[in-house]
Amino acid sequence: MLAVAVLAAGKGTRMKSELPKVLQPLAGATLVERVLASCNGLEPERQVLIVGHQAERVQHSLAHRPGLEFVLQQPQNGTGHAVQQLLEPLADFDGDLLVLNGDVPLLREETIAQLLAQHRSSGAAVTLLTARLSDPTGYGRVFANGDGAVSAIVEHRDCSEAQRTNNLINAGIYCFNWRQLKAVLPQLSTDNDQGELYLTDTVAMLQPAMHVEVADADEINGINDRLQLAQCEAVIQERLRRHWMREGVTFVDPASCTLSDGTRFGRDVVVEPQCHFRGSSVIGSGCRIGPGSLIDNARIGDRVEVVYSVVRDAVVASDCAIGPFAQLRPGADLGEGCRVGNFVEIKKSTLAAGCKVNHLSYIGDAELGENVNVGAGTITANYDGVNKHRTVIGAGSKTGANSVLVAPITLGANVTVGAGSTLTKDVASGALALGRAKQLVKENWQPPAQAS
Repeated sequence: MLAVAVLAAGKGTRMKSELPKVLQPLAGATLVERVLASCNGLEPERQVLIVGHQAERVQHSLAHRPGLEFVLQQPQNGTGHAVQQLLEPLADFDGDLLVLNGDVPLLREETIAQLLAQHRSSGAAVTLLTARLSDPTGYGRVFANGDGAVSAIVEHRDCSEAQRTNNLINAGIYCFNWRQLKAVLPQLSTDNDQGELYLTDTVAMLQPAMHVEVADADEINGINDRLQLAQCEAVIQERLRRHWMREGVTFVDPASCTLSDGTRFGRDVVVEPQCHFRGSSVIGSGCRIGPGSLIDNARIGDRVEVVYSVVRDAVVASDCAIGPFAQLRPGADLGEGCRVGNFVEIKKSTLAAGCKVNHLSYIGDAELGENVNVGAGTITANYDGVNKHRTVIGAGSKTGANSVLVAPITLGANVTVGAGSTLTKDVASGALALGRAKQLVKENWQPPAQAS
């Protein structure tokens, strides 16, 4: 059996943020969400989050995760003290305990699985994750033999000059035999510089102790401030871009683009410079995105082109062209072969196949049938100051330039709206609708003389 405990009680003072450190965002997910996700494949019987600072806020943010248990550490008096809080909730548990840190979000699932497998196959009481750093200053040094058996962990400040040449460090990730760990947890002492209970001290009490060295030292990067947060973001972004380039996506300037974990691409997608993908976005095959576009939680079909535009919480079917400088807001749903051009905004509207909204228009709370052609500057006036209303335009209809359709209003199929019209009443199919003020021309008009 396996239990996973994530240490997430710290305040994160160096972040200088009202947000708890473990809730800081990283490539579209919080730090603690990333840590929890890294052990999903292990299918643990118990998952426990040890909370402290802003505990209710942290717990609320993870309310969507079934089976996650919360244990309060109050006050926060070190990592050993945090794990001591498990003595009661895990009193009847008999198995292995994996201890992770809520601010170490880059661990790969396969690394954790390797740690657990090595722990079980060796019969160790404790197995810790280690790494070799070119500059190990500040880290506790791990001393072990060639078989991986740990003889000692010495904190940096306590190392001799000779010991400091050892660059094998403790990553602070552990797998314990819980039955053996809970027997020694009450023996921890605060007799140290910080006056705290250190989980590290249990390693000397448990035998045998083993270690597993991580291949990529970036995986054990912790986050204490904004600089380290940015460094971890760069690592994740590089991972994501490399993955998708191997899957057949072309990034013209990879370093200028960012992705979320939830982004999915088809084959032969070309991503131009300065494009950003957020949320659970899906990009179909053969698309060309950018330059300079934001795709946020959107579904885009095959062979779509998006240039200098924002597509957020929208659906775009295949063979559409978006932009430049268009915005598809939440609820926009475009059928196949639609064209949305420059300085067009579409919100909570459905456009059937073949619609064209090419210039300077706002389409909100509307339903357009197939092959509707919206003239430049057309506006669906959907808001009366209190409520939003729907506009319906039938298939094959056309609006002239600078038209205003005051909702609620329905235009039938194959309606033509004259340029400059303001319409407030429904129009039957096949009609020509004009709503202009009468043109007045005064010939030979002279402006009034200016006062001297």
